[in-house]
Amino acid sequence: MEGTGKNEYSGNTHNRMPTALFTAEQSQRLDHLAIKSGIDGFTLMRRAGTFAFQQLCRKWPELLAQNAHIQCFCGAGNNGGDGYIVAALAKQQGLTVSVVYLKDPATLKNEAAQAYAFCCKQNVAIHPFDETTPITGDILVDAMLGTGLTGPVRGNYQTAIHAINGAQRPVLAIDIPSGLSADTGAVLGCAIAATATITFIGIKQGLLTGAGTEQTGQLFFDDLSIPDTIYQQVTENSTRLGDAAMAKRIHPRVRNSHKGTYGTAVLMGGNHGMAGAIIMAAEAAMACGTGKVYAATRPEHLIALLARRPEVMTIPISQDFDQLSSVVQQASALVIGPGLGMDKWAKRLLQFAINQPQPLIMDADALNLLSENPDGLLQRSAPTVVTPHPGEADRLLNVSTSTIQKNRFHAVTSIAQKFKAITVLKGAGSLISDGQHTWLCSAGNPGMAVAGMGDILSGVIGSLLAQGFSAIDAACLGVWLHSTAADHLSQQQGEIGMMATELIPLIRQQLNTMSSDY
Repeated sequence: MEGTGKNEYSGNTHNRMPTALFTAEQSQRLDHLAIKSGIDGFTLMRRAGTFAFQQLCRKWPELLAQNAHIQCFCGAGNNGGDGYIVAALAKQQGLTVSVVYLKDPATLKNEAAQAYAFCCKQNVAIHPFDETTPITGDILVDAMLGTGLTGPVRGNYQTAIHAINGAQRPVLAIDIPSGLSADTGAVLGCAIAATATITFIGIKQGLLTGAGTEQTGQLFFDDLSIPDTIYQQVTENSTRLGDAAMAKRIHPRVRNSHKGTYGTAVLMGGNHGMAGAIIMAAEAAMACGTGKVYAATRPEHLIALLARRPEVMTIPISQDFDQLSSVVQQASALVIGPGLGMDKWAKRLLQFAINQPQPLIMDADALNLLSENPDGLLQRSAPTVVTPHPGEADRLLNVSTSTIQKNRFHAVTSIAQKFKAITVLKGAGSLISDGQHTWLCSAGNPGMAVAGMGDILSGVIGSLLAQGFSAIDAACLGVWLHSTAADHLSQQQGEIGMMATELIPLIRQQLNTMSSDY
């Protein structure tokens, strides 16, 4: 182990995050291919442990300057081996460190056994874990359970996780928080609530959606210097929406253009008492650059809509759809759902929208009504985008919300395939699927958990559809614009008290900034 010093491996010092996301099986395949190509397995472990230790030092320099005690909890396999490397490097640097093991080191094999031997050589204090083991560390390192976990956490691992979480100390998780599913982001009985997570070789898709967003904390990544030729041999099932890829989709305006160049969107909704939803959606559509925006709503809402946004053209809908039919003929995209309701008026309006030949986005009560007639979309030939939150998704699939959240990747794919529609499954780590591939938006924050956010998103995606974006591009770009605008707002004013309409000028600003950079 000579040369395993602080400066041996520099790693991803700028924490550049790739867009490819991998399952546990795909990550293991990348690891095996790297070893097969000639990279020694222990070299990979040494790099992983070195990068993890470096990030620990960067993350908590004040604590380390005060002689903080680093307590590493090590399990079996490569995850435990990484933890032993971290402990050994800390000891080499003169830091106070100890190891608590949950798997008898005598049973360790291959690289993990080598890592344990190196740790012993550095005279690190190593003790077994039991229910009486005290949490004495000022910084805790979780190297207990890796990406291979598929069933509920049990025994001493469960006890250790509860003890670590209860200690309320800074926690660095190696590769993945113990107890979290790498594939789904679900908590498998219990899971470490990490302050930061260091993941290697490939970003595990479960880290960035559902419960994974809560358990992971700040995410760091290092590819361990695996060459691109290895990555080219494994095709990912999901992709993170990246800033560069999204920016490429925005083009500057054509100088010789007119309002017809940028499409016509017709938004339908706003039942009794729900004028705000259709107003917000229409305003968002205008801010995203649609040439003409119509709002078809209950007659009593027209005054409020015109007072708020006179640029939006209005269509009163009571019993007669003649005026709406005339306008829809010139539309390039339709939106239905914001404030729609569930009454007879809503059902008639939904059926009207489904029967039209234009691209259609469906949200809110349009999805609840669709769940009552799941075959309603099958006759459509034009693209459809549906944007359920988990509560709406459970009705579309006739399962519980908890089932949706336990495997969001499966849920979004299932909805897309069942309804032949581009599907946006909203929530922490929103997912977009065409039924074959899934895109994940890692932007967004808890401040978005307020009424009206879905209405804004509907207007944004509807606007992009109206301007000629493909359904999948409109959905991906719309979700990304919506989420990153919320992040900008939270940085300026905080998450508490965020209001949906505050996103609209920020989304417009983003579009113009990206278009000027094209």
